[in-house]
Amino acid sequence: MTAFLISLAVLVAGYVLYGLLTERIFGIDKNRETPAYSQRDGIDYIPMPTWKVFLIQFLNIAGLGPIFGAIMGVMYGPASFIWIVAGTIFGGAVHDYVSAMMSLRSGGLSLPELVGDQLGLGIKQLMRVFSVLLMILVGSVFVFTPADIIAGMTPESLDRTFWIVVIFAYYILATLMPIDKIIGRFYPIFGVALLFMAVALLVILLVGGHDIPVGFEDGLASRYGDDAHPVFPMMFVSIACGAISGFHATQSPMMARCLKNERLARPVFFGAMVAEGLVALIWAAATIAFTGGYAELKAFFADGGTPGALVHNISMTWLGGLGGVLALLGVVAAPITTGDTALRSARLIAADMLKVSQKTLVRRLAVSIPLFGLAFVVMMIDFNVLWRYFAWCNQTLAMFTLWAASVYLARHHKAYIITLIPALFMTMTCLTYLLFARSPEGLGLDYNVAFIVAGCVSAACLTLFVRYVVRLNTGVIKDEVRY
Repeated sequence: MTAFLISLAVLVAGYVLYGLLTERIFGIDKNRETPAYSQRDGIDYIPMPTWKVFLIQFLNIAGLGPIFGAIMGVMYGPASFIWIVAGTIFGGAVHDYVSAMMSLRSGGLSLPELVGDQLGLGIKQLMRVFSVLLMILVGSVFVFTPADIIAGMTPESLDRTFWIVVIFAYYILATLMPIDKIIGRFYPIFGVALLFMAVALLVILLVGGHDIPVGFEDGLASRYGDDAHPVFPMMFVSIACGAISGFHATQSPMMARCLKNERLARPVFFGAMVAEGLVALIWAAATIAFTGGYAELKAFFADGGTPGALVHNISMTWLGGLGGVLALLGVVAAPITTGDTALRSARLIAADMLKVSQKTLVRRLAVSIPLFGLAFVVMMIDFNVLWRYFAWCNQTLAMFTLWAASVYLARHHKAYIITLIPALFMTMTCLTYLLFARSPEGLGLDYNVAFIVAGCVSAACLTLFVRYVVRLNTGVIKDEVRY
């Protein structure tokens, strides 16, 4: 319990202290007009109340990631608790905040345009394709789980297939409608439901007399107990949304288009990521407390148990009938609202890439129909395969975003160290995972070989960055800062 309470306190302190430091390093201008006003179009650029923007951003980035990711990732042992806290503060929150501020300063540009402006045309083209495909992957992944959960709560005639069709039809509607018509009206309610679920579990953990066997006294080794699941890099890919996730940077520009003032960026974007870290931390603790320990959790999965089943068991057992239903609704709403905003982001990214105005429904349809068709095709792929590829692609996107943020800060003569260190770490993580992980998502190389190769590539990236900064500061590069 002590370790859990310390983790909670550090997360809150991280928002207050490191969030303020990050804000001061970037430098806000409260008198600068935001894209919500300068490019207001009644569709995607609309000023919205700050509390709504926060809840929508929180719901968009949360999905099932901080819940399922924490449940599966906690098997890596007490190191998972450290990663949730440190990753959230020094990685995820900085990543989300800086990408949002970059978008605010660029008229609400989507992520591929932001990254490309800093890393070059070649990377921009790569990121355009990569980001759109990842958004389609997210939209497809977050159809199956909520469909399964709802099907388990409704009559047999309303089976999994029925709910998949309903959810996907809703995705199409939410992608095309103005952001304040569906997302702005209903997502804050779902956001409150997700927060209620987490707060209710926190109260149960604190006052219910439950033991939380984190296990620091037994060391930081992986509790999987095999060579295929070392803490590094596997844990840092498994626990993504509860620590750092590249997907978030695709959502930040969408909500940056609705923010009224730059001074509100820290509570919205840094704050939403810390809130997600708190959710992940609570679910990690609840998982260990409910099952009784790592051995019991491993046995649960070995017997065919799933994260969804564990969420159901915890909610119904600890929160009772009404509380359990509300909690499950939060779990259902989270992936659905992430899935539809992923497809909306895909539309915005494609529209920015093609330079197609989105003011009319006809133009929105012209951009969206091919995306919907591709998403439907992707949905035919096995869910487990989709999830494995999503995990690696997600963290790779975070790697590119952090490198772009480092270049941006260097160009503006700001303390780029806050993004450079996590950029290097994520480069090592993603490359080691790609080289070490078993087929089909990885090459299955020897761990030491994978680690050394990833280290060499990361060192090369650092060398290129340092060389760029030196040339920039000595005037060799005549850089024209766009924004």
